[in-house]
Amino acid sequence: MKIVVIGGTGLIGSRVVERLRRQGHEVLAASPNTGVNTLTGEGLAEALQGAQVVIDVANSPSFTDEAAMDFFRTAGTNLLAAEAAAGVGHHIALSVVGTERLQASGYFRAKLVQEELIRTSPTPWTILRSTQFFPFITGIIQSGAVGDEVHLPAALIQPVSADDVAAALVDLALGAPVNGTVEIAGPEAIRVTDFAEEYLSTVEDRRPVIADPTTLYFGAALRDDTLTPGPNPLLGKDTLEDWLRQSISADLGKAP
Repeated sequence: MKIVVIGGTGLIGSRVVERLRRQGHEVLAASPNTGVNTLTGEGLAEALQGAQVVIDVANSPSFTDEAAMDFFRTAGTNLLAAEAAAGVGHHIALSVVGTERLQASGYFRAKLVQEELIRTSPTPWTILRSTQFFPFITGIIQSGAVGDEVHLPAALIQPVSADDVAAALVDLALGAPVNGTVEIAGPEAIRVTDFAEEYLSTVEDRRPVIADPTTLYFGAALRDDTLTPGPNPLLGKDTLEDWLRQSISADLGKAP
């Protein structure tokens, strides 16, 4: 089966491509650096020729409101039109748990537009909404840095590993379209503040983490149910402890 992975050279896409190739599928890792650009349409028709499934894991290069909206609306429109013309049988897209609850953020307004384009497309579809990937904690910490402290909301989060998300995307690609949304999360819920404290302690960063309900999450206020999945999500296998251990091991391996 021919499967095209849009954003196939990135964090999630590269893992999806590797898993599918190991299973013997014909896989095209599509990205601007491989000659496929969903924003301009360059190389799309050629890439999708003969494809049965498209997995879109591409992300906006900018989180600013206007840039994110332009990316997801333009890229989504171009990709879905090209799929319809090529007769693609299943469109799978990666989105974010809680997108509809984060509409104070321009980035998540853009993600919701992307989802609506998919829902109204003639191509059968599945949307996989994921909770935050474990490494995203570094960006969360940076966003809450105030002098020598880190101010963060104490809302619940249920982070997941990139490998678990990639495995779920592969399973969805090899199954029938859901024409609906599936959620995936890590096996454990934890408060954002506790997650940050565990990470900072592991990397020996002594900055204190201050629970601050006025701190926004990329422009949006959080409740305990904002970033956590609904009932019966897919659950990843990797725990926070697993990820911290693997990350520290990887960092030590890079040391001179």
